[in-house]
Order: sequence, then C-alpha cells, then structure tokens
Amino acid sequence: MTEPRRRIVVTGRQGQVVSALRDRAAVNADLDIIPLGRPGLDLSDVHSIAPSLTAARPDVIVSAAAYTSIEQAEADEGLAILVNQTSAGILGQVAATLGVPIIHLSTACVFDGATAGAYAEADPVGPLGVYGRSKLGGERAIADSTADHVILRTAWVFSPFGSNFLKTMLRIAEDRDCVNVIADEFGTPTSAFDIADAILAVARNLMASDDPGLRGTFHLSGSGRTSWAGFAEEIFRASRARGGPFAAVNPIPSHTYSSAVERPANAELDCRKLKAEHGIAMPGWRPATERVIERLFDTMKEATPMKERHS
Repeated sequence: MTEPRRRIVVTGRQGQVVSALRDRAAVNADLDIIPLGRPGLDLSDVHSIAPSLTAARPDVIVSAAAYTSIEQAEADEGLAILVNQTSAGILGQVAATLGVPIIHLSTACVFDGATAGAYAEADPVGPLGVYGRSKLGGERAIADSTADHVILRTAWVFSPFGSNFLKTMLRIAEDRDCVNVIADEFGTPTSAFDIADAILAVARNLMASDDPGLRGTFHLSGSGRTSWAGFAEEIFRASRARGGPFAAVNPIPSHTYSSAVERPANAELDCRKLKAEHGIAMPGWRPATERVIERLFDTMKEATPMKERHS
C-alpha cells in the first residue's frame, strides 16, 4: 500500500525559505508543501493563526515567516515582538493542540557576537537589538508552548529569491567598479536551498520518532567562515565566471558603516549537534554560493540579461 503524503504547512508565501521549500517539493514526492500567508494567515493578526493552521491539517508546522528587518525593528519594536515572539508562541500552542511537531526558524542574532569561534547551542545568549530580542523571545515562547519542537538557528541567508546580500551585491556591481564591504564581521553564509533540505530531513525524523534527542535547539548554517567582504568576493568571482556583473571589493571596518543597530561581530554557528542527532551535514558556503549563482543566472536567461563586465 502506498504511504499517504505528509502535509508540511509553512508560514509565509514569499520568503526565501518558503520559496526554497516550494522548489524542493518536486523532489520530495511523498510530501506536500503548503505555504500559508496573508490574508489567510497573518502573524500580525493573532486571531488568524489557529483557524488557518487547523484548516490546513498539518503533519508538521514550519514557522518560517518573521519580521526580518534588523534596522527597521528598532523603530517598530511593537510589531517585531508581535510577529516574532507573540505569534510564535501561538504557533507552538496550535501545534500542541493539533498534536504535531513544529520547526521554528531563528537566528544567530540571539548572540552578542563577542565570543571567539563558533557558537554552540548552549552558549549564553545576548541579543544586541530589537530583532534579536524578539527572535529570542520567539524561541522561548515556542519551547514553553510545546515539547515537540525543533528550533533551527541560522545566519546570513541567501538565495535566488527575495532580497538578500548576494542579490544586492550583483545589483550594485551593475553600476560600480568597486564596492565597500564590511570586513570585520564574520559569519557562515547559508543557502535557503540547504535550509529547506535540512528542514525536510528534520521533519521526516520528527514524524518517524518521538526521541527527545531529536527535539530542542539546533544550529543550521553553511559550513565554513568568512566576512561580508569575503562573501562578496566569492559572489563576484562566481558571477564573473559566468559572464555576469562583478566588482572589486574594498574591505572597510564596520564602524565606518552607518547603521541604526549594532550587529554581531561574530555570527558563526557550530552545527555539530545537528549532524550528531539528525544526521545532517551542512554543505560549504562556497559551493552553495556557486549553486545559487548558477540557478539565478539560469532563471534570468529569459529575462533582461545582466550586463557583462570585462576586465
């Protein structure tokens, strides 16, 4: 007898991770990826959450949508906390009521970035701004609402979808020969495709086993460490190799960059627990960048070609 298809219900419709999950649906024939977003499910309207999720009949809930603007959150604290913390707790409560696991995406911004080396899950937290505090509050709200949860902290997400650092660099390089990029903030760039693959692997594990070791908080980011400047250099190298836009990178210190909020100087995450418990080894960020650039360029072939740049 054919096994029934399992329903992975994801909050959001347009974000990088939900877009990558929808892309991965084609190679996961036993799973239905069901995005829920506005107007049906609106994380700024707490009364919309339970009815929308209940009607979707999830086998697993993936909490992917969030208030993600780090700078804007400083001026919009109430909404950031409502979406990232209050609504996260309601998602967890609904998951508990329905008797299904929930996978919640969080961020390296729950740390202050002052520690040398990669952060482990048990390291002390200390967010620097509203965004990090709201996401930390969301983690705690999820954990308080249901034991059947996985919190996945990630960092520096990039993809062919939406707005992100990789796409910003390529756009800027259309018109500039040299780009100033911060060189003293370090992290682990993470492809949304790799996040999607990991989420689906975790979901399968949770549906297959009630092992408490599979639950809790895990770090999920690309393998390897670089600075924003190093990431930009790799983006331009991969783009140039395909005839796309590129620019020279001028490394600058973070204190010369105007920002409404301090960002962690170190966002590197240690992902060994994810591998030990879930069997998931995250790919290196350099090959992941190559794959995203290739996908982005393939998608754009039928659209207006990006200007070629020649040395």
